Amino acid sequence: MNINIKKTLKTILPIALGVFLVWYWYHSTAPADREKILYYIKEADLFWIAISLLIGLLGHISRAIRWNYLLEPLGYKPRLINNVLMIFMAYLANLGIPRTGEFLRATALSTYEGVPFEKGFGTIVTERIVDVFMLLVIITITLLLQTDIIIDFFEQRGFNLNGIFLLLAAGIAGFVIFIVFIRKSNSKIALKIKGFVKGLMDGVFSIFKMRRKWAFVFHTLFIWVCYIAMMWVIKFTVPETTDLALSEIMVAFVFGAFAMATTNAGVGLFPILVSKALALFGISTVSGDAFGWIMWIAQTLMNVVFGAISFLLLPLLNRNR
Repeated sequence: MNINIKKTLKTILPIALGVFLVWYWYHSTAPADREKILYYIKEADLFWIAISLLIGLLGHISRAIRWNYLLEPLGYKPRLINNVLMIFMAYLANLGIPRTGEFLRATALSTYEGVPFEKGFGTIVTERIVDVFMLLVIITITLLLQTDIIIDFFEQRGFNLNGIFLLLAAGIAGFVIFIVFIRKSNSKIALKIKGFVKGLMDGVFSIFKMRRKWAFVFHTLFIWVCYIAMMWVIKFTVPETTDLALSEIMVAFVFGAFAMATTNAGVGLFPILVSKALALFGISTVSGDAFGWIMWIAQTLMNVVFGAISFLLLPLLNRNR
């Protein structure tokens, strides 16, 4: 397939999928339920939304500080305010075209701080690798905390305990066979997977070679605590979700993270998957949908508003550079 066609499809398909999912959600939701969902959204307590956004802002500032820990060994230490503005610019750009934010961020770093594009982009790739690792850790912790609900989920669909263990054993065996095949194969797909895994491990272990490695680890943990906390406080905006436990919110977080990776900023898919996750704990579809939409609207508005301000402010603050 032509490279330009591939790039076009990578840009258009996530957007098209998001639009379709919004249309699907709207037409598959009864008018009475839509009215209730809109009511919950309109009546959502702005105090808790503001707390969620403040937590998100702290997480982004922490990300900006952490970025300097990666740039410092290369001989660069950009101004913190510039890092924060570049990060918000990247989030806004990713709302339009996936993955353009990373290139924009590296370009802005080169323009205003004199960091060569390839070096700046390399630090961003390392960030992403570390974030993928952290997401895998959170998924693992969530599965361990919610083992009972996962077993119950499968049992309701016709799998008994023996069947679940058999399915798990088959999955592990399949994974081991897959790993052996990938290690011995020289196909393009196998080489890409091996390259990704190697990059993942190199990125993670490179942290411990840094001069300020423990500060980097602290900010990495803080960033992901902020992400989960953003969703946890949103539970107070919908009456039915107020009593959800942290481990239950983490299940919704994992589902939401998958949605964010699949469509542009999770448009359409985020509320649907979050609602499905909350349904595992007896939350009604109406309340689950309201929770998902409130969370998505709040964080998207934050990225749009602060991203737009950053586009205007960054050149002004660096007009003499």
